[in-house]
Amino acid sequence: MDILNLLNSHKSIRAYADKDISEDLLDELINASCRASNTGNMQLYSIIATRDKQLKEKLAPYHFNQKMVTEAPVVLTFCADLNRFEKWCDQRNAQHGYDNFQSFYWATIDAILAAQNFCIAAESRGLGICFLGTTTYLTKEIIEVLNIPKHVVPVTTVTVGYPKDDNAPLSDRLPVEGVLHKETYHDYTAADIERIYAPKEALPENQNFVKINNKENLAQIFTDIRYKKEDNELFSERLLNTLKEQGIF
Repeated sequence: MDILNLLNSHKSIRAYADKDISEDLLDELINASCRASNTGNMQLYSIIATRDKQLKEKLAPYHFNQKMVTEAPVVLTFCADLNRFEKWCDQRNAQHGYDNFQSFYWATIDAILAAQNFCIAAESRGLGICFLGTTTYLTKEIIEVLNIPKHVVPVTTVTVGYPKDDNAPLSDRLPVEGVLHKETYHDYTAADIERIYAPKEALPENQNFVKINNKENLAQIFTDIRYKKEDNELFSERLLNTLKEQGIF
């Protein structure tokens, strides 16, 4: 498939067939993920591939028991990893200073780029993937399950497997004009916001979300139900504490 067609046909796959992924294929996909761009060619990330059923069951509660975690043949946890590079520096008598937020930010970008490479590679081989944004909510617990050392932090998780069916719908996306700024940033007017979000708000499934939750509009679904202020603040505090415990800063 042409790469643009592949990207434009991306779907989040949440139901997987009872079919394993061979080690050779997984190795091929991981190799492709490692060709991603990264900061200074340091590759400040690690990838934990979990196949063991019991380990996936231990991980599941920390991803809010989403069924993909236990049903997917492989769960990949992409980590910002300063540990490996620091150990290399130590063994070469090189004085490093990577226990800070700047370095963690580099490593996070590296991990996300590697994860996206993996996803594209997986889809090109007929596999389905789903990003789990829950990784940064209960990071400390994931660290404990996966035996992750200091200076390593999980930043995203990807489930991967053969789709149970090919009828998963495409998720809606904002029009390009909603995200593209030419030359410099041009702030949005009220009219811009109305135009950009009108197609999303008009979708029958989104209108149904609003109706069944007794809300005035789709924005309130996000602010009052899906990503509430008190939840955001709680998980932010937990994540910051975990970063400190992991020796990031």
